[in-house]
Amino acid sequence: MSILVIAIAAGIIQLVLTLHVRNMLMSCAAEGAHTAARYDRELVDGAERTDSLIAASLGDIPRDIAVREVLIDGRPSAEVEVSAPVPVLGLWGVGSMTVTAHAVEEVHRG
Repeated sequence: MSILVIAIAAGIIQLVLTLHVRNMLMSCAAEGAHTAARYDRELVDGAERTDSLIAASLGDIPRDIAVREVLIDGRPSAEVEVSAPVPVLGLWGVGSMTVTAHAVEEVHRG
């Protein structure tokens, strides 16, 4: 009985860790998209911002960051896509999860 309780608790903790990693990746991607969408910044600035935030919040987990310009409802926007392993045992994992964030590009009116 106690082994079953421990297994269930470990599973719940792992699920919470996986959701935490996903939410942190999403937050970092959104911040990177907002940086890339600024009128005085380039797409590479958004990728660098995303990478530095992921490193600060999740450490050195392997990740792949792609930033590109897209059209959303006819408006130019920045898209940041982050792929990282799905944590299965602690922060180590197999497979990958991908999150995508968008931000409409700013227009300089000066």
